[in-house]
Amino acid sequence: MITSLFCLQEIPYGIGEWNEDIYGNHCVVIRLNQEVQEAEAVWVHVPWRRRDLHPEKKEAILVDAQTGKRVMNLCRVEINREYGDFVFQPQSVPGDYFLYYLPYDMTGRSNYPTVTYPEPEQTADPDWLQRHGLLPDKLSSAKAEDFLQAEVIEIQAIDLLNSFYPMEVIATAAEIQDLLARYPDAPFLLFPEDRYYPIRMTDDLPSKWIKNGPIEVFKGTAASGEFYAYQIGVYTCRAKISDLKIQFTDLEDMQTCAVIPASASTCFNTGGIDWMGKSFDKICSVEKGKIQALWCGVQIPEDVPPGEYSGEVTISAEGLDTNQVRIALQVTDEILEDAGDSNPWKHSRLRWLDSMIALDDGIVPPFSPMNVDGNRVSCLGRGVTLDQSGLPLQIQSFFTPEVTQIGTQGRDILASPIRLIIEDSEKQIVPWTEFGLNITKNAEGAISWESTNTAGSITMTCLAQMEFDGYVEFDIKLTSQEEVRVNDISLEIPMSKDVAKYMMGMGYKGGLRPKGFNWKWDATKNQDSAWVGDVNGGLQCSFRDENYSRPLNTNFYQLKPLILPRSWWNQGWGGCDFLEVNDDIFLIKAYSGPRRIREGEELHYIFSLLITPFKTLNTKTQWNTRFYHRFNPVGGIAATGANTINVHHANVINPYINYPFLRPLEMKQYIDQAHERGMKVKIYYTVRELTNRAPEIYALRSLGEEIFASGPGGGFSWLQEHLVSNYINGWFVPKLKDAAIINSGVSRWHNYYLEGLNWLVNNVGIDGLYIDDVAFDRTVMKRLRKILDRSKQGALIDLHSANQYNPRDGFANSANLYLEHFPYIDRLWFGEYFDYDSAPDFWLVEVSGIPFGLMGEMLQDGRNAWRGMLYGMTARLPWSGNPAPLWKFWDEFGMDDTEMIGYWVPDCPVTIDNPEVLATVYKKKDKVLISLASWAKEKVTCKLRIDWKALGIDRKKARLTAPPIPDFQERATFKPDQTIPVEPGQGWLLVLSEKES
Repeated sequence: MITSLFCLQEIPYGIGEWNEDIYGNHCVVIRLNQEVQEAEAVWVHVPWRRRDLHPEKKEAILVDAQTGKRVMNLCRVEINREYGDFVFQPQSVPGDYFLYYLPYDMTGRSNYPTVTYPEPEQTADPDWLQRHGLLPDKLSSAKAEDFLQAEVIEIQAIDLLNSFYPMEVIATAAEIQDLLARYPDAPFLLFPEDRYYPIRMTDDLPSKWIKNGPIEVFKGTAASGEFYAYQIGVYTCRAKISDLKIQFTDLEDMQTCAVIPASASTCFNTGGIDWMGKSFDKICSVEKGKIQALWCGVQIPEDVPPGEYSGEVTISAEGLDTNQVRIALQVTDEILEDAGDSNPWKHSRLRWLDSMIALDDGIVPPFSPMNVDGNRVSCLGRGVTLDQSGLPLQIQSFFTPEVTQIGTQGRDILASPIRLIIEDSEKQIVPWTEFGLNITKNAEGAISWESTNTAGSITMTCLAQMEFDGYVEFDIKLTSQEEVRVNDISLEIPMSKDVAKYMMGMGYKGGLRPKGFNWKWDATKNQDSAWVGDVNGGLQCSFRDENYSRPLNTNFYQLKPLILPRSWWNQGWGGCDFLEVNDDIFLIKAYSGPRRIREGEELHYIFSLLITPFKTLNTKTQWNTRFYHRFNPVGGIAATGANTINVHHANVINPYINYPFLRPLEMKQYIDQAHERGMKVKIYYTVRELTNRAPEIYALRSLGEEIFASGPGGGFSWLQEHLVSNYINGWFVPKLKDAAIINSGVSRWHNYYLEGLNWLVNNVGIDGLYIDDVAFDRTVMKRLRKILDRSKQGALIDLHSANQYNPRDGFANSANLYLEHFPYIDRLWFGEYFDYDSAPDFWLVEVSGIPFGLMGEMLQDGRNAWRGMLYGMTARLPWSGNPAPLWKFWDEFGMDDTEMIGYWVPDCPVTIDNPEVLATVYKKKDKVLISLASWAKEKVTCKLRIDWKALGIDRKKARLTAPPIPDFQERATFKPDQTIPVEPGQGWLLVLSEKES
């Protein structure tokens, strides 16, 4: 055992060593002295002051320290949260005994464990119990004075992280009664607390507060420039607080008269700034008998003179007497230029929760400034012509079919204007009267407009904004001057039938679109959008509620599903139909069904359009950026040919999930080594969940359900013992005991996340992010991209997702779910559970990223290298396949300056006479690489149909060779018009060139 670290009421608290997988995380050290050597039974009183409920239902194991054997003759006389009385039979005297009072059993998946606490087991010999009056019917009369006594010498935890001391050591009922007697009229009591001891409990007072009592003056020491964080614990001892208010005064140095203004102080529990940059007030209510931690902070100016600054914090609530705490801060002459951020325990980073970093209308590469010309709004490669109603009259894409260039001839996406249609109770369409269109904002990254229209007694106000990435959002507000019944309110999007070639979303697996498809709202399904289009032009339409809150994604979706939109859903009447109307129109019709609109009622029909593609394919980057997806020594990675390292979590430089701030020196050293070799390092850093190692975890929990999602609790022992309840357990790393909990969707934590990214770029030197599923919205992703591009040239973001088309994940198409993020992503890695035996149209739409201006890599089941090359995709080292031989061939062929012409391009210069074999061309000035891949179930043969003129190769001089590529193909030579054999599920890489004369 290790020596004591703390002391409370003369019982020290310390850290020990044992096998926590067997005995749990907590132990009481008991000592027997020489005088009890002849005793057959000894009594020990353990004042453990436990926060867990029902300790009488949990096992306790007593072990002889000298022999390591369990003491079987152990009787639990009285067990409660305040103390435990035990009688046991000594084995080694004198000697120490270890009472492990929270042993647990861990079962289930290694990364999602189930931990249970076994109930007490009767191990004592009945004769021993009878001899000492310890049988159940006699137990209530057992008294400590009837036995010799053992002594508790220390209460231990397996490490500091697991220690209950001091903030989870509860006060006794008698101590609380005594405290209340000292403050007979107070509706609530205030307990200021240092940031070093985060308030952890909401149901129990810590014993520490009993000893110190409510403190009228809180004293702290801060450096100039520091954001000094502290807490005020509010104990509602006699009354519920419905809406707590907090007010700060100036902090003044009475000697120098220098002032830190009240505006420099804040309380994160009563308001802040959300991820959209909007200020909000937060209702902070506290039930009677509970404890609420108020996390406060004050920004100390760098130029303030050293001295003692004092002021007051007043806590008030309607109908209750106010209470104050005096703050006395000793400001030193030390200057913290980073406000304290390099020391996470200081909690200075809490101010990041209210950050507005990168919240602007600026653009990022490769996008261009937006333009307004009359009623036409345009962004990179796309244009929207607006009707006077404020809805699109026409939408065009100027991307070429190859998606590698932007042309001058636009492709019409709409067959006719988009319309919002109201059918009256007689099923007659009510015509609109339009009052004109007004542009309300014209910035380089966003253009807004508004319009007002009427239809009978109904007024439609359309507020819309288009952004530089091709995202267009509409908020259509409907009001009526009188109560009116309607048969339907619907949105019709008539797409050009030739554009509407593919579809995904709303329950439809990505691929060629159907002739017709019907969909209804269902909260068990993560579906509120669909994409329809072609490779070089398409639309994603999404429908949302005015109080939309991003649901949880992946396997946590069902714990916080979609909010069904009041307008579109309409109590189950709403849905969406997709149908061919005629030879020219494929119609998307979102309907809401019959309803009554009351006088003065507001209905918000909110929808958005994403116009695709977002950008041209960056094929040169695809060929030259070669990932290695594991933390290993830099030298060994460089030897594989990879040049971009993705460092996951659970390693020495990034040990804990989504909190990469605890090993900054080690991380920077590793990144510097990579940079010396011309390599990049990106890290795993997302927000779906957060490690229990984050110093701010208790401060974030004090914000209620704002940051962390509510849920059933459970999971690893640390979570159950310290967070107790109302959380969702997330990813767990057994070797590091890293236990995460799930975040709530989108919140102020995303402001913190973005500031954290900025800190990592500027202090550690990361070259970008690896994002494993996206747990935030496009606003956060847009800010993220700006932060990277403004601080790090050539920064990269790659996105990984498993296929979420399953019941647990809500039958979501990953590409459709994350489509709003694609403008800001550099590479896709859509892996687990994607079936690479699916048809080519599924590959194109849901895996490749090409219809959206992206390229990617493969993961699932060892990949299919031949099919992957049709889309410029390989596997990723060191996962499921070795792309290094293909990389080597790319370099030898010179893929850098090739023009990619996919099989989907109508005039692709190489086609195949067999429909089960496809060809993509990589064209150079003097030669061509032809990628073939087969979807046939058996071996087939095929011939190339070559447009010699388009390739610029003399047919008479042409030769066709298959260069040797390990694990891909053997060397072979064919004549251009020769039949070529193709194995099932395989293909070729063929070089077509002119023979040397």
